[in-house]
Amino acid sequence: MKVVAIGTGYVGLVTGVCYASLGHEAVCLDIDVAKVAALNVGQVPIYEPGLKDRMVQAVARGKLRFTTDYAEALAGAEIAFIAVGTPTEEGGSKANTTFVEAAFASILEHHSGPLTVVVKSTVPIGTNDRLQAILEQQAPDAPIHLASNPEFLREGAAIDDFLNPDRIVVGPRDSTASQALRMLNQGFIDRGVAYVDVSASSAEMIKYAANAFLATKITFINEVASLCERVGADVEDVAHGIGLDQRIGPDFLAAGPGYGGSCFPKDTLALVDTAQVEGSPVRILEAVIDVNEARKKEMAEKVIDSLGGVERARGKTVAIWGLTFKPNTDDLRDSPSIAIIPALQQAGIHIRAFDPQGMAGAADLFENIAFQPTPLDAVQGADCVCLVTHWSDFAEIDLETVKAALNTPCFVDLRNVFDPQAMAEGGWDYRSLGRPT
Repeated sequence: MKVVAIGTGYVGLVTGVCYASLGHEAVCLDIDVAKVAALNVGQVPIYEPGLKDRMVQAVARGKLRFTTDYAEALAGAEIAFIAVGTPTEEGGSKANTTFVEAAFASILEHHSGPLTVVVKSTVPIGTNDRLQAILEQQAPDAPIHLASNPEFLREGAAIDDFLNPDRIVVGPRDSTASQALRMLNQGFIDRGVAYVDVSASSAEMIKYAANAFLATKITFINEVASLCERVGADVEDVAHGIGLDQRIGPDFLAAGPGYGGSCFPKDTLALVDTAQVEGSPVRILEAVIDVNEARKKEMAEKVIDSLGGVERARGKTVAIWGLTFKPNTDDLRDSPSIAIIPALQQAGIHIRAFDPQGMAGAADLFENIAFQPTPLDAVQGADCVCLVTHWSDFAEIDLETVKAALNTPCFVDLRNVFDPQAMAEGGWDYRSLGRPT
C-alpha cells in the first residue's frame, strides 16, 4: 500500500520508516524545508536507536522518500497519517491541535482521490469528530474517510515497539477506513497481535487513559519510595513483591526523580483539561501531576542535603550525569533535569554536566552550565555527582576513578543504579531513592 506520514518527528518518521521497511511504499511529508532537505541526504533530526539505518535502507530500496509537497505526496496514496505535534497550549493545560487541523486542511486541498486519513497524533477526545464536521462542511463529496490510530511508541525503543506491538488500536469511522487499516496491518494480525477496533472517540481515550495510568503507577512508586526512606524499608524489594501480583505487574515500578518526556506530562494535563470541561474531574490524575512536579524539586533538595544543607552547599560544584528524560533519546522535554538544575543554581551551586545525546539541546535550555565531553570530565573537581538519567555509560564507569576525580566521595543516585552496600564499602557517601543506606 502507499502510505503518507505527515510530520517527521518521533512518531511520523518512525511510522514512515517502519511501514517502508515492511514493504509498503511510504512518503514522509513535512513543511519544514530544512528538515526535509536534511532527511534527503540521510540526516535524521532525532536520536532513536536503529532509525537511521532502517531509513537509509528503505530509501535505497526505493520504498521511502521525503517531500514538502502535499500534492506530490498524496498522489496515489491510500492512507495518510497525521503525525504532527500536539503541544500543551502556552500558559494552560489544553492540547494544541492547530497543527493537526492545518494538516487536515492541506489534505482537503491537495488530495487527488479516495483516501483514508488517520490521526496518529495524540489528540483530545472528540478531535476526530471535529475533523469529520469540517469534512462534511467544507468537502461533503470528497472521498475521504477518517479514522483514529493512536501510537504507543516508547522513545528509545520506538522501532521495536512499532514492529513488535502488544496491540494495535484503531478507530475507523466507516467500513472503508476499517478495511484500509485492516489491510495495512494484516501482517501484524496474522502474527496474533491484538487488534482493537473501536470508535474514534474510544481510540482517542485509550491513548490518554494508558498514559495516565502509567504516569500514576510511576508516581505511586515514587511516593512509596519516599515513605520507605522514613520507615527503613527497601523500595526495590517492595516493587518486586507487589509486581509479582499479576493484577499489578512489574513494569513502571522503578523509583526515580519523576516522569518527563513528550507524552506523559502533556497527555496527563490534556486529559485533566478534558475532564474538567466535561464536568467529570479526574482527581487522582490531578494529584499525580502535582506530586510529580513536587518530586522533581525534592530531588534538588536531596542533592543539597548531601552537601551539608543550604549554607554549606553554596559555592560548591555538582556534576550532573544525564540531562534527557530517559536514556537512548535526545529528548529533554519535561526532563527532571530541567527542574533540578535551576533549583541547585538558585542555591548557589555550580553545575558541570554530561549527557551522551542531550547536550546540544540543553545548551538552549540552561545558563551557566559547564558542559563536559565525558562523564569523568564532568566530575573533575566536583563536590558531588548526581545521576539523573540512567544511561548505560554511567553504570559501566570505573567508580574508583570517579572518586579520585571528586573533591569528596559524594554520590546521589536518582535512578538506583548502584548497590548501596557496595558503595558504602567503597567509601562513598551514597544516597539513593527508597533504599536503606
